[in-house]
Amino acid sequence: MGKPTLVYTTFPNLENAKSIVGYLLEKKMIACANLREHEAHYIEDGDIAIKTEVGAFLKTAENKWDVLKDMINEIHPLETPVILKINIDDSNEEFENWICDTIK
Repeated sequence: MGKPTLVYTTFPNLENAKSIVGYLLEKKMIACANLREHEAHYIEDGDIAIKTEVGAFLKTAENKWDVLKDMINEIHPLETPVILKINIDDSNEEFENWICDTIK
């Protein structure tokens, strides 16, 4: 099944994040998601923008990355979403087994 992998993305609001995370859980693309609302500061059209958004850490397996990235890109409401793969060098065996059992 592969090593555990974290995928980080953001959503414009909590409702949208919950909807997409629910879909990814149903499709067994992820085993778990941690959602957190935060303030984002960034450049938009040459100006500094400050908006509230929801960050999501998606717990999955490395071999799901390519399909998961494409799925998020396709259903994400933003034109240019951030979709980052965060490799995990090591983790406890119980967690690895849980990920594998949950999304197989």
